[in-house]
Amino acid sequence: MKKRNGAKYNGIYFLGTVVFIYFLLFFSHPENIEKSIKISAVVLIKIFPSLLLIILLMGIINYFVNPRTVSKYVGKGSGIKGWFLAIFTGMLSHGPVYAWYPLLRDLRNQGMKSGLIAAFLYNRAIKIPLLPLMIYYFGTRFVLIFTCYIVVASIVQGWIIQRIEK
Repeated sequence: MKKRNGAKYNGIYFLGTVVFIYFLLFFSHPENIEKSIKISAVVLIKIFPSLLLIILLMGIINYFVNPRTVSKYVGKGSGIKGWFLAIFTGMLSHGPVYAWYPLLRDLRNQGMKSGLIAAFLYNRAIKIPLLPLMIYYFGTRFVLIFTCYIVVASIVQGWIIQRIEK
């Protein structure tokens, strides 16, 4: 997957644009700028542990996992084992979903199927630590049906994405 010209500078352009907008707004609403910066700092502090974990995982994966390994477990020839891996790692994943995007992009660049990425993201809706609470409020039958529906729907969505990409 080739990057278009200038794509490596998009983050810098975005940051520059945000700083420029803050600079302009400072003159018309300085009290709102201060409030906005405080809120941004609170959000950054909240997501920092997740970002740190994802960066650490990305480093470990880039160091230990090569494209051949990725292809074996979640690539074109992974078969049903790739689907199980995507589904269960999706259920186990925590933190904000956008923190997982860079890791998933790296895995995709190394050969992970897009359908498995969709299944991973879909199954993030199932939170194993929260299942007992969900059972308490909705009952075991509902939770089992709902969880099975999410898993089946993730496979269908992943399959559709793979077909569309071909």
